[in-house]
Amino acid sequence: MTNAAGPNPDLHGNAPDKSPVALILIDVINALDFDDGRELLEHALPMARKIAALKRRAKEAGIPTVYANDNFGRWQSDLNQVLHHVLHDGVPGQPLAEILHPEKDDYFVLKPKHSGFFSTQLDILLDYLGARTLIMTGVQANICVLFTANDAYMRDYALVVPSDCVASADPAEAEHALKEMEVVLKAQVMPSSELDLEALIARAGEPAPARDARRWTAQPLL
Repeated sequence: MTNAAGPNPDLHGNAPDKSPVALILIDVINALDFDDGRELLEHALPMARKIAALKRRAKEAGIPTVYANDNFGRWQSDLNQVLHHVLHDGVPGQPLAEILHPEKDDYFVLKPKHSGFFSTQLDILLDYLGARTLIMTGVQANICVLFTANDAYMRDYALVVPSDCVASADPAEAEHALKEMEVVLKAQVMPSSELDLEALIARAGEPAPARDARRWTAQPLL
């Protein structure tokens, strides 16, 4: 039954933050135990340090952080099991997780496929947060970041992609993905140091422009 009064404001007793902007970290808790994992780690470590600095700034500005992380085929795992495996089992991705492990006030969704929206609770969470602009970060830029950005764009989110906060095993592939997101998905792409979070919050909090209802009205057949 649809709740005519709108969604439950406390999300069943667990009221999330309210922010028109959310910071999304994609697949940063990652064992990197695949063929080009070590090549990816080389580029992901500088990325991780940039994301960590951006995350600190975001927290100070009241922007929540959401981890959208692959379950890597561990269908019986939860967040704690995935995190424990990456931090304590000697996998190549351990240094990445040590820099970017979730904190107690962060949000976390496990995803079964490439996009953070596919068969996850991300849509519902972002709705409760009130987010309209997403800052997209993580790995790999040309796969899971791009797929998640595609799905966000189709849901009418505004996108910001800090160019030094995404990485791929092949830097050329990351550059190509950034260009695709900038041109096709209308994302703002710039170094994280140039991202003015307060201005971003102010723009995201402005009323959405009215849509032309005539576009959605059926036209008579000739």
